[in-house]
Amino acid sequence: MRVGVVSGSPSLFEAPVPGGSPDSAVAVSTLTLSVKQVLERAVRALWVRGEITDFKAHRNGHWYFSLRDETAQLRCVVWAGDQRRMAVAPDDGTAVVVYGQLTMYTVRGDVQLRVTAIEATGDGLRRRALERTLEALRRDGLLAPERKRALPRLPRCLAVVTSPDGAALHDIVAVARRRAPSLRIVIVASRVQGEGAPDELCAALDRLARWGEADVVIVGRGGGAKEDLGAFNDERVARALAACPAPTVSAVGHEIDTTLCDLVADFRAPTPSAAAESAVPLWADEEQRLRVVGARVAGAAQRRLQEARGRLGRAGEMSRRGATRSGERRRARFDAAAGRLDALSPLATLARGFAVARDLDGHALTVTADFAPGMAFDLTIRDGVVGAVTSSITAATPAAQP
Repeated sequence: MRVGVVSGSPSLFEAPVPGGSPDSAVAVSTLTLSVKQVLERAVRALWVRGEITDFKAHRNGHWYFSLRDETAQLRCVVWAGDQRRMAVAPDDGTAVVVYGQLTMYTVRGDVQLRVTAIEATGDGLRRRALERTLEALRRDGLLAPERKRALPRLPRCLAVVTSPDGAALHDIVAVARRRAPSLRIVIVASRVQGEGAPDELCAALDRLARWGEADVVIVGRGGGAKEDLGAFNDERVARALAACPAPTVSAVGHEIDTTLCDLVADFRAPTPSAAAESAVPLWADEEQRLRVVGARVAGAAQRRLQEARGRLGRAGEMSRRGATRSGERRRARFDAAAGRLDALSPLATLARGFAVARDLDGHALTVTADFAPGMAFDLTIRDGVVGAVTSSITAATPAAQP
């Protein structure tokens, strides 16, 4: 590009250059946009090392800060949409490396770095993010020991949330099949590391919760570097695992690694194979246990039956004896009543030699005044009735009356 001489007039054969003269002056917005384009073409995205200063989280959701070293500083911005890749907002004074594209904010003419990734030079940011998430989970009761559920003794359906291409799935299925050949195993595929893994893990756990037929759930992956386990330290994944309706087993990494998912799960296993052994009992052992329990139940039932028979026999004997005594008492009372009735019976009186006189109308004649000379009457004795006629009447003297 040729630049015209300001002090002189352009030649008739030369085109005017933008900004080469007052007449061809460019607008500020045109200049800043041109600088922005030149910067972005000339300087590719790169990692920059420095210390965070003047950090501000704006109400529009964006982060603004400066990155500085001993002799210089650079304005930086993190758009709200890029923050999901970052564990936590950095603090002033934190030594970091950031990845971004050098550009210009044309509205103000400021050169700035658009940051899309932030990593602490140590474990500072990651550890602080983990501590904040732990506190939030603890505050909501998701780490409380009393909310842990026992694993089912004889699960019918095992669900496994993991990568379909990983060694963890092979280990879990192999151990589960060996321990319980007829167990139903459902694989819910999900990425277990890298960008998008937390979203896929949450979606897989949500599908399992809506399905609702799993008796126990294993969430796991094989070992790896700490940064490879980041998806299982994501708060969304931890909460989705805690909300699972079936008891859960976390098998993430190796024994030395502990993630948020390990802490919220009902049971934590050091490896995927150990997770399968914990979630799936050895059916041969269970069959033997059931045989022992069955024998104990049968023996207890037999003893109860024998005891019941003994109690029934004793109750029958007591009832028989009680019935005999009751019958004897009733018979004695009956004999006594019969004796009293016999003593009071007129027939018994007649049997002792007494007789009863009645007129021809059947009225009893009990005193001498009831008789008249020549009166016919009937005399009832023990074995019959005798017709009689009064021949004489002699009244008893008062001393002879009973």
